[in-house]
Amino acid sequence: MIFGLDFTSPLFWSAFGSILLANIVLSGDNAVVIAMAARTLKPEQRNKAIFWGSAAAIVMRIVLTIVAIQLLTLPYLKIIGAVLLVYIGVDLLKGEDEDDGEGKEVNGMAAAIRTILIADLVMSLDNVLAVAAAAKGNLPLLVLGLLISIPLIVFGATLLTKVMERFPIIITIGAALLGFLAGEMLLTDPAVTTRFGAIGEQTVTFGGVLGAVLVVALGTYLTKRQKKHAAE
Repeated sequence: MIFGLDFTSPLFWSAFGSILLANIVLSGDNAVVIAMAARTLKPEQRNKAIFWGSAAAIVMRIVLTIVAIQLLTLPYLKIIGAVLLVYIGVDLLKGEDEDDGEGKEVNGMAAAIRTILIADLVMSLDNVLAVAAAAKGNLPLLVLGLLISIPLIVFGATLLTKVMERFPIIITIGAALLGFLAGEMLLTDPAVTTRFGAIGEQTVTFGGVLGAVLVVALGTYLTKRQKKHAAE
């Protein structure tokens, strides 16, 4: 037994597998944002931004998981998160060059990592609850599971950046995903449910669709306006 972990116990491997699976499944949207934020950096900077952004996000997620239950009961927190997601989605979407359709370079690796951290923080508020539940209160097991998931998330983000170079439409889809998550977060905030009661699943989904449309529409409008000003 090391650090309270019994590697010979079937219960350990069951819980460990649950943590790993939950984190991989729930981190799909995070990998999209990581890829979008780093896609326009130079190859050597891109790989560093993806690695350090992912690693820092995992560390932040461990801390967030420990206090997740208390955080998610705070009213207006998800509303603030929803606004941040809309901003990030629009900002990433409108960051496209006028001529070649590729994203303009994010202002350095630090800016890309900052975007990754903010987005991961916001999107992880719900995700960490599932991971914490899988750990069943075993903090060393939780930390181990999240740390091992780092290379998996990094691989996913690296693969996505290469796909985005060939299919720019994925950038729009990624921005729409952020808008969808923002719409869902807003309608499930304790302040909203306290005032209007429990929101039905279909209504929450519809709110997510509206959020996706808002981000894509606003991002497209700002991109066109940016191109118009550049032409003038």
